[in-house]
Amino acid sequence: MKRNLNRREFIHGVSAAAAGFCLAPSGLWAKAAPAAPVAIARCATYGPEVTSTLAVMFDQLGGLQRIVNGKTVSIKLNFTGSSQGRFKGLPQAQTYWVHPHVVGALVHLLGNAGAWRIRLLESSSEPSSLAEFLSQAGWNTSALTSAAPSVELVNTNYPGAGQKYTRLHVPGGGLMFKGYDVNPAYEECDVFVSLAKLKEHATAGVTLSMKNCFGLPPTTIYGENAGIDEPSKVPSGARGMLHAGDRQPSRSAPSENDPTSPRDPGYRVPRVTADLVAARPIHLAVIDGIETVAGGEGPWLNTLRPVHAGMLIAGTNCVNTDAVGSALMGFDPMADHGTAPFETCASTLKLAEQLGLGTRDLSQIEVRGVPIEKGRINFRSAQG
Repeated sequence: MKRNLNRREFIHGVSAAAAGFCLAPSGLWAKAAPAAPVAIARCATYGPEVTSTLAVMFDQLGGLQRIVNGKTVSIKLNFTGSSQGRFKGLPQAQTYWVHPHVVGALVHLLGNAGAWRIRLLESSSEPSSLAEFLSQAGWNTSALTSAAPSVELVNTNYPGAGQKYTRLHVPGGGLMFKGYDVNPAYEECDVFVSLAKLKEHATAGVTLSMKNCFGLPPTTIYGENAGIDEPSKVPSGARGMLHAGDRQPSRSAPSENDPTSPRDPGYRVPRVTADLVAARPIHLAVIDGIETVAGGEGPWLNTLRPVHAGMLIAGTNCVNTDAVGSALMGFDPMADHGTAPFETCASTLKLAEQLGLGTRDLSQIEVRGVPIEKGRINFRSAQG
């Protein structure tokens, strides 16, 4: 008997087909781990060459038009910390945030490729609009919103105009949660892009396109001071419950599958991340590695140091893209718990591969542009 598919089922079906895998009859992700080409390019500065470099990379991946023409595109940006945070006096975007010139270039190219609407998404740590948050950080938001015909900035800590969060269900029931309540913009899109930074992470080993999705759940529900029964009205601290399991989300959202599971962040954060990537498939992963940091994800870590990697990375499979990104940082993407960069945590790459989301085996991934061996930088010893 045929049945009509709802929007969520349609999006998951298209994403699965595009990646070369499908849902098993039981609802679990198929175990075959697909591979898609990944593009690497050198880009020395955040000047005009960012746009031309990304354009060549997207052509190497088969072009943007086939992915975004006539569609709504949501882009998850990669910010962390406050709008006033700095590392060694440098702007966040020159160290541990994605850079506005990369954001603007991506928006411009998506618009040229025919994207109907583009939404820039992030859950800021402050009770303000995303435009206000970025303006306070020194960004020219009008340059972003004018880079394509229809561009919106959305603070996804809030439910949006409809005043209601939507639920992303994890296929197969999830490693940590069966579903996550998020801003509707994460579901109400045809194409989802993760725009991340090339850097290490103290809890998850690396911050790349998949770890960027850890910021999807709003702190109004998953923050340490979120409402008990219903979401709070303002951002409510760090996502402690997802890190350490010290409490459950607001009762309006699903509680974790096993409240007796380990409370260790190194166990929980990679699994939550894999859940979220399974629930909200990434169609395009772009990683800013021009100016970045090593030793962690933000200036609250005394191990942080600036690094000029001078690289951009892009791919249509997030696991493949993050595997290549990890290799460019000097790490083995096949590494497991106990081996760099996963000394104290599970490997998100391995978990995602086990879910059938993509392979981390470099021998199965075609690299276009700069070869990995010619672009590799050892992040454990690199200096800015």
